[in-house]
Amino acid sequence: MITREDIDRHAKALLAFCDYPAVHYKVRFSILGVPYEDPELSVLRPAFLKSDIVEELYQTQDERGGWGNFQSKDYSVKTVIPTSSVGIERCLYIGLTAEDRDILFMAEEYLKELLLDPSHKEVREKNERALPWHRASVCNLLEAITPHSPLCDETWKQWLFIAGRAYEDGEYSYEKDKAAQHEVFLTRENRLVPMQSELLLKRREELPDHLEGAMLRHLGRHAAENGHFWDKTPDRLPDNFVSTQTRRWLKTFNYINQFRGSALYLHRAEKWLMENAREDGLWDWGTQTKDPWGYFGYFSCNRNYRHNRAVDCTIEILNFLKQYYDNNQPLS
Repeated sequence: MITREDIDRHAKALLAFCDYPAVHYKVRFSILGVPYEDPELSVLRPAFLKSDIVEELYQTQDERGGWGNFQSKDYSVKTVIPTSSVGIERCLYIGLTAEDRDILFMAEEYLKELLLDPSHKEVREKNERALPWHRASVCNLLEAITPHSPLCDETWKQWLFIAGRAYEDGEYSYEKDKAAQHEVFLTRENRLVPMQSELLLKRREELPDHLEGAMLRHLGRHAAENGHFWDKTPDRLPDNFVSTQTRRWLKTFNYINQFRGSALYLHRAEKWLMENAREDGLWDWGTQTKDPWGYFGYFSCNRNYRHNRAVDCTIEILNFLKQYYDNNQPLS
């Protein structure tokens, strides 16, 4: 099992490798856990907020606070950030908060508009499952910016009720999930809105431990056996770490890793990642396949692409390892 010392050692190796202010800010804030108010972080913040990755978000954000459509990419427009959801995920990933400049503040206003205006063009859908799915997706990002947003109270409680019914026997029941969704959303289809585990875990302190455990055993096991989005699973790791699709395994790893106790399905993945660190303590998965919805986890540094690649790869793996460590500590 990885230790806190292991994470700190690899994080410090990245700090020694790359002097880009945004990387130092991200590593100290998100990986090493330096508090936002800490003088060390306050000294770094001005350079971080003036960095190219923050400026890119500021310059491409539209007047509503988004980056185009919420989730559906407009292929007629060439944009660096394909959708508003990707833009907001990127803000959160690089370490921005609502107090930094006004980027996430404006994004929060945009998300509130989507919740408060049911006539908005992005909300009007013919598919009866689209509205509750869309609302949960918006609330998931809003809760990530400002936890316990009152606008998300009802949506969170609805999904808590649905999850409680679906897993009330300790195992997942499709029929009980369907009955609960039909009751809450007044839907009629046999196809269901996917369980909104990520939204539920935004208020983990209010989620019963047994319910999170049941979701891990059902959703986590399914992802471990079949992959999540791509068919990359912890049980079928690539022979070579440096591969065009190595990063796609992280999609599944991170999905499972949202739950406490994720080591149940990720212990081999954690060992595999640790074994594939370079001698200098960093990771580099080589040239990667471009993914359809945009990759928001990049950190610009210089024109040395191999340097950038090692930085991006190491940060993504450190994010995973830190959450893995946090989610597999004994409950107090």
